[in-house]
Amino acid sequence: MFLHNKRMMYDVRVDQPNPAFAKMLLEQFGGPNGELAAAMRYFTQGWNEPDDQRRSMLLDIATEELSHLEMVAQSLVMLLKGSPSELVDQVEGNYLGDLLDGKMPDYVNLSLGSGLNLLGGGGPRLTDSMGAPWTAAYVDTLGQPAADLRSNVAAEARAKVTYERLIKCSDDAGVKDTLNFLMTREIAHQKIFEAALDSIEGNFPPGSLDGDEKLGHAYIAGDTGNGEGPSTEGFELAQQNSSWGFEFDSEPVKHASNQDIL
Repeated sequence: MFLHNKRMMYDVRVDQPNPAFAKMLLEQFGGPNGELAAAMRYFTQGWNEPDDQRRSMLLDIATEELSHLEMVAQSLVMLLKGSPSELVDQVEGNYLGDLLDGKMPDYVNLSLGSGLNLLGGGGPRLTDSMGAPWTAAYVDTLGQPAADLRSNVAAEARAKVTYERLIKCSDDAGVKDTLNFLMTREIAHQKIFEAALDSIEGNFPPGSLDGDEKLGHAYIAGDTGNGEGPSTEGFELAQQNSSWGFEFDSEPVKHASNQDIL
């Protein structure tokens, strides 16, 4: 059961309407790294999670992602139509005063001319910034906690970087403040998911089968093509930054027989 609290998680503010930036911001509304995709990812994981603590964590974060979706949606509407909340800041000659006097362009019509992905009566639609509709294919839940948590950390990292790029593309102080809040929450979620992963003993490799011992530790190097044989640089990087214990191998992999696997 969900209860709608009309007070948003964070005060959303937009200083100037900007349909072009609204189109970019759609990436976090209906895109693969956006808030709806995140909410659906964590809900599907949480509903299937037998561990009470992980279930509670996943559903808490999923619910927060819906509040983030609301914040992005409100930002989009304000970017497209102008912000009623800025009435208190009216200054003679500013965009809002002109808008109220009927002297400015119709921001709804302006938004409709910014791309088919903004057709929705001037409001946001569930598409990415290029107009591709949202799809459940963005939800990559596998049903294995260790694998899903690793995917969640990566998803939050992608969302964080996307917000970072959006912030750099905006010169609107209000928008940047809102996006900075959302970006920072992605960082917090990464840390929470990493903590949940660390709480699972023996979480690597995910699943119940360990695989072939030799193949699992082999670093297979390709030839550099300059006549000097395979390079060890990638091997050294992996070996020096992991306790896994890799073995350098430049020979073709010899597959185990079916009998060995059985």
